[in-house]
Amino acid sequence: MDTTITLTVDGERHELTVDTRTTLLDALRDGLGVYSPKKGCDHGQCGACTVLLAGRRVLACLALAVAHDGAEVTTASGLGKGDDLHPVARAFLDHDGFQCGYCTPGQICSAVGMLAEADQEWPSHVTEDLDAPVEIDDAEIRERMSGNICRCGAYPGIVDAIREVSR
Repeated sequence: MDTTITLTVDGERHELTVDTRTTLLDALRDGLGVYSPKKGCDHGQCGACTVLLAGRRVLACLALAVAHDGAEVTTASGLGKGDDLHPVARAFLDHDGFQCGYCTPGQICSAVGMLAEADQEWPSHVTEDLDAPVEIDDAEIRERMSGNICRCGAYPGIVDAIREVSR
């Protein structure tokens, strides 16, 4: 069964008709031609499809598009303004936080989302003192980014980039 939904993607409003079983990832890529989120595992295990949905990290391959009718979706492409890169994207470049680049859009969206979570004092599994402000150290970065896999192993650069931006 098809239904019409509205999505605001990277600041641009779109109306599209989707099958009710269509994932948000497929709606973005196949329905709107937004190719920044990647289809890696299609099972929510790699994080390549990570986007920000109303500012929160979401695995687009696990989200049904119809469940997010009217939502605001931000992809890695929508984080910057033209040639002016988002600070996280700039830090990834400066610290060689990628090799092949396939996972990079998901990594960047996840990093932006995890920094916002830390700013809101959301603890993670490794947060020692739940009553103190969240301190972004390497252990916090690794834990919070653990859902994003890099097959090339660019993790040291990713951690360095996020640490720089967190300051």
